[in-house]
Amino acid sequence: MDIITSKLGSGIGYAFQRISSPVAYCALSIKAGTRNEKDKYNGVAHLTEHMLFKGTTKRGAKRISNFLESLGGELNAYTTKEETVIHATVLKEDIRKAVEILADLAFNSLFPEKELLKEREIVLEEISSYKDSPSEQIFDDFDEYLFGDHPLAKPILGTPSSVKKIGVEQIKEFTNQHYQPCNMTFSIVADISNARGVSLVNRYFGESVMVEELGEVLSNTKLPVVSSFPTGEKWVSKKTYQGHCVIGAPTYNLFDSRRLPMALLTNILGGPAINSKLNQTLREKHAMAYTVDASYTPYTDAGLFTIYFGTDKNNIEKCLSILDRELESIREKGFSEKALKASKKQLLGQLAIAMDNAESQCLSMGKSLLFYKKVEPIQEIREKILKINSAQLLEIAQELLDRKNMFTLIYS
Repeated sequence: MDIITSKLGSGIGYAFQRISSPVAYCALSIKAGTRNEKDKYNGVAHLTEHMLFKGTTKRGAKRISNFLESLGGELNAYTTKEETVIHATVLKEDIRKAVEILADLAFNSLFPEKELLKEREIVLEEISSYKDSPSEQIFDDFDEYLFGDHPLAKPILGTPSSVKKIGVEQIKEFTNQHYQPCNMTFSIVADISNARGVSLVNRYFGESVMVEELGEVLSNTKLPVVSSFPTGEKWVSKKTYQGHCVIGAPTYNLFDSRRLPMALLTNILGGPAINSKLNQTLREKHAMAYTVDASYTPYTDAGLFTIYFGTDKNNIEKCLSILDRELESIREKGFSEKALKASKKQLLGQLAIAMDNAESQCLSMGKSLLFYKKVEPIQEIREKILKINSAQLLEIAQELLDRKNMFTLIYS
């Protein structure tokens, strides 16, 4: 079915897709993430997400947690560096209740002090658990070294010192600035009519919830531009059996035409399939790394490309040497037409499987509308992937895949 998008009267973006299923999915996406925080209160976006479930003017925390679960549904949320998403899964006959509770959480949360004290401790425990997991902590440290003073350097969870400074006042200030319809999108994937979806979103996200001064607040929230980045290696001593390594560099942002070729190259190098080049080399051929992968995360004004592997500390240098040879080979030889065709087919298969998941589709629609102001049909994305040629990949590889121009962080 086609995806329908529109902008409703309150300013909220709306995306809808009809499916044949007894299950309905809806998501509220808010352009409010870690990068929108004041440095002093790093972690407020994530802590706010926790606090949304702790009581509103209509419901207490217990009633919120039981509201959809008693119907067999689910209510969840997550925070990234550029967005906060609250989403629900219900039977299609309960879609109104799902839309209503998402609006209630976004606009009527009370952020009680008593609950904040408990949630702050939970987040501090979460931060501590990250520090006990070097394979996760290394990515936060890598972002901090690579992005420096830029807001993208800040960890999503915050730091112990910053989280302890966050009070109810800071959470209310953050939500007053960002939790408004013109800074949101609402997506629905369900077996209902588009007219019903529009009616529901208008009912709960209409002009009655707008704040007059919001336009001025948001227009004055200008984010700094990503500029310079470090290169070279940084070794950090850790009391762990295994060594961990992240290699990466800034790359193309969400709006760059090279975004899809970059995603394809990343998938070839270290995607989820076991036949990725780095997996075949470091793990299957040399048996030196149990985990190895590559990732590409595009942001609004920058992108981040990383390669990660974990290995015995004595094998770190050997792994880096093997990796350098692999990257050099790609820079020099590129990809044959046969290999490129197979890689594109693999990526298209992964994309089709992901889009066959209605919840993933709902979340993807919300994010696309939030940042691109549109939702690109999967067929158009397929056509763009099929048009990628080996010369494009070689150009990106020669620009990016030289460790002399990348930053390497090693836990040893």
